[in-house]
Amino acid sequence: MSEPKYPLLGLSRHRMEIDGEGVTTLVAGAGCPLSCAYCINKNALRQAPSYVTAAELYEKTRIDDLYFRATGGGLCFGGGESLLHLDFYESLRPLCPGWRFTAETCLNVSPGAVRRAAAAFDTFIVDIKTLDPAIYEGYTGKAPGPVWENLKYLVGALGPEAIHLRVPLIPGYNDEADQDRSEAALRKLGLTRIERFSYVVRG
Repeated sequence: MSEPKYPLLGLSRHRMEIDGEGVTTLVAGAGCPLSCAYCINKNALRQAPSYVTAAELYEKTRIDDLYFRATGGGLCFGGGESLLHLDFYESLRPLCPGWRFTAETCLNVSPGAVRRAAAAFDTFIVDIKTLDPAIYEGYTGKAPGPVWENLKYLVGALGPEAIHLRVPLIPGYNDEADQDRSEAALRKLGLTRIERFSYVVRG
């Protein structure tokens, strides 16, 4: 079996309280199952990545080991959809003791992938978009599928405190009433780390 490699688009170091706890390095990767109308990182679908092994990524990021350990930070994987690369994380994790692993995800992946991810990551930043299936499909180009069940699994496996939810106001697709409904449903699961914001659409 060949060694898993990560489709690396870039690194952003010394991020404070943006992508999880403490000081983090954002690791941006390629690939996404969605085609969101206002995608904030089209490079995840268009740019050719550099493929790196777990050892190679560790060498690129270990310069901040002291910051990670001192602040409870570590690596945040985004993109793109972070949960497309689970074999890689399972290879990387043993190289990084004391580092927090955070996944930025839409959770529109198989339930099996989410179960593996729950063992590979400490925290999740979930871009839930909306819980209205018609709005979700109209905006992302894909049905929500297992998103809700995947979220419920994570709550049960890791606890609500390990999950940060992003619930956007999406111009032309939803409204504040839809945000209210999504937030109310999320709070019924015990989730409290809910960030509401508005997409800024330019041009």
